[in-house]
Order: sequence, then C-alpha cells, then structure tokens
Amino acid sequence: CGSEARSRTACAACGSAACAYCEACLAMGRSRACSLLLHGAAGSAVRGTAGGSPTAALGRWGLSAAQSAAAGAALRFLAEPPAGGSAGPARFLIWAVTGAGKTEMIFPLLQSILDAGGRVLVAAPRRDVVLELAPRLSKAFPAETVVTLYGGSPDRWKRGSITLATTHQLLRFKRAFDLVVIDEIDAFPYHNDPMLDYAAKGACKIGGKYIYLSATPPTPLQREAAAGRLPHAKVPARFHGHPLPVPQKLKILTVNRCLQEKKLPPLLVRSLSASLSRGAQVFLFVSRIKHIAPILELLRKAIANMPIEGTSSIDSERTSKVMAFRNREIRLLVTTTILERGVTVPKSDVFIMDADSELFDEAALIQMAGRAGRSKDDPAGRVVFAAPQWTRSQSSAVRQIKAMNRIARKGGYLRSVQELSNSRGFPE
Repeated sequence: CGSEARSRTACAACGSAACAYCEACLAMGRSRACSLLLHGAAGSAVRGTAGGSPTAALGRWGLSAAQSAAAGAALRFLAEPPAGGSAGPARFLIWAVTGAGKTEMIFPLLQSILDAGGRVLVAAPRRDVVLELAPRLSKAFPAETVVTLYGGSPDRWKRGSITLATTHQLLRFKRAFDLVVIDEIDAFPYHNDPMLDYAAKGACKIGGKYIYLSATPPTPLQREAAAGRLPHAKVPARFHGHPLPVPQKLKILTVNRCLQEKKLPPLLVRSLSASLSRGAQVFLFVSRIKHIAPILELLRKAIANMPIEGTSSIDSERTSKVMAFRNREIRLLVTTTILERGVTVPKSDVFIMDADSELFDEAALIQMAGRAGRSKDDPAGRVVFAAPQWTRSQSSAVRQIKAMNRIARKGGYLRSVQELSNSRGFPE
C-alpha cells in the first residue's frame, strides 16, 4: 500500500515476538512480514485505437457537443505514445460540471482501450456508486465481462476486461490495467489519502493511462491544469443546454441563533414556501447532524401540511427517505453533505443554511448547488446560500459556476434565448 510505518506484535504463525505488520491497509486484511504476498506480471500497456478519428469513435454514444469535445480530447490523449522517463502513468483530467454526464463520457474511452485488447479499471469512492454503475456498464458493453469489487463482493476472484471497484480495492492490483479511471477524485475516501493515490497509480501498467473525473478538482490539480502541466478538458454545460443555476444570497441568522430563538427567519420561510409552491423538491443542507432534528421541528411548525423529513450519515432509514423524496412522498429534506453527491432528484431547489460555515468549502458548496437544475423539465432550479455573512468559499463557488457558464456560452454549448423560450412553451 506504500506505507512505510510498521507495527510489531507477537506472531503465532512464525513464533517471532516482534513480527512486523502494516496498519495502513489493515481493513483489507492483516499483512505480516512472515506471510506470503504474491503479485503477477502484466504485459505492456496498449494505446487507444481512436486517436486519429475520434469522431467515428464518439458517434454511437449520443453525446452532447460539450461531452464530445472533452471525450475527443481524451481519446487523442489515450492514443499518444507513453512519455519516456515518466515518473508514473500519464494523467488527463476531465473537469465536468455537476450533471454533465461524466459516466457517458468515459464509454468511448473504455471502448478505445478494449478494442486494442486492453483492460480497464473504473474506481468510484463509494459502494453505492459502484453498484449503480455496474448495470450501466454491462448494458453499454454487453460483450465484455464486468467485474464489480467492493467489501464483501462475490466477484473478488473473478477477472474481466472491465473492472469496477471502490478505491480501496485498488490495493489488490499491481500494474494490471491499461487505463485507470478515477471518478470523483475530490471525494472521500480518495481525497487526501496518499495510500489510495499510491494504489491507483500502482494498478496502472507501465506506459498505461490515468484519467481523473471531477466537478470540483482539488486546488493542486486546478493549478497544474492552468499551468499546462496537466492535460485536461472542461465540460462546462449540462446535457440539456441550460446554464448552471447561480446561487442567490439570503442574509439570515445562523442556525444556532434560530434554535435559540426557537423560530426560523420569515425571509427563509417565505423563500422555502415559494419553492414548494412552484412544485419543487427542496434540499435544505445544514452543516452539522445535530442541527437536523431541531430545524426539522421548526420547519414543521412554520410550514404546515407539508411532508418534511431529515436524514444523515447515521440514519438507518436514509436510503428509504431518499427514495421517498425522489417519489415526492417527501417534499423537503433536511440533510448534510452526505447527499451533496450522487443523488439526482428532478425539479429540485437547494437551500444551504450556515453557508458561511467553515465546514462548507468551495467544493462542497458547488456540489450541493449542483443538485438543482439537473432535469431537462426544470433546468433552471434555485440555489440559495443562506447565512449572516459572505465568505471566500461562497464567493469562489459563485465565481466558478459563473466561469463555467461563460465558457459554455463562448463554446456555443448553451441553447439560444429563442430555443429556451420555445422549450418553455412561450410564443415565438
């Protein structure tokens, strides 16, 4: 796993009173100095097949113009010969706004490597994401064997041309894949974990390629991309061609003050009621789990006859509540950053209380805001930063959202005013 830290204990297997073992990867099983560790050798990495004609490779996937441009750039990257003397796998960043359709964009990249006889790995941060992606990959590549790996997976000893795994499972591989795709590189547990970064790079063959996917790349990667040291492509628009909703300011008291006064600010109640009245599903994010129950109580008093619930990472009923929220059985859901990713609910508005909290950095604010406007039936959505003060993180989040909208408009990826008017049913 790359860790150099060792612990020593008495070992019944070898009889030593100080047999070394690794604590960093203990969750994957104890690795002792006296135990056998096997790894096999893989062949040379293959190059993508579609570098000279990416248009032909993209045709079957039905991508938008913005998706096609990014996927085409990535295909050309895959077709390039490996750089001599490289310290690690060649890297490429796909920086795609929330709701841009990252999964669909990687299909032509996987096809390019598979057509050349290579093996591909797609790593995601959480088991639920892996389980969601598995049927989509199987449907997209019916002729390929898709192996799905996570803690307790029945596919543990299977081998396939496509491997889909949680990031910790990458420790099981050594130079096994021609292409490694890391989804949500800024998300827990991959972000800021040197062991998982080491595992991801180690899973890639010498001369192989390594692709990052993210809506909110970590600052070091953004700097590398800006300086030209990291080849990348931006996908600044969603598939429906509407701009990203720009967060609005709502100056209100902190959550703690609301709880002390035992009431919600009238301005917030009116704004929430307006969203509910227009038929929106409302995410209300708070910074701490302990705030969910008391805020829920105040909401139920302020907004009567409305199904309102709360959920968090410690809620055993979270899955069923999210499903009920999707089905409109719940109309307002109070939650934390546990739902900032991986949850798409049609016709959603987003409110973030204590948006000035130090727990909400730029990336978290962008991800939470990204729950709104994802559906083609309600592409505008509303995003509200509710807080007593305006912070650098809030400013940076708004700046990045506006910047992506400008890039999308300049690239011709946004629909014209006439098209938008017609899509809303307005007369010409």
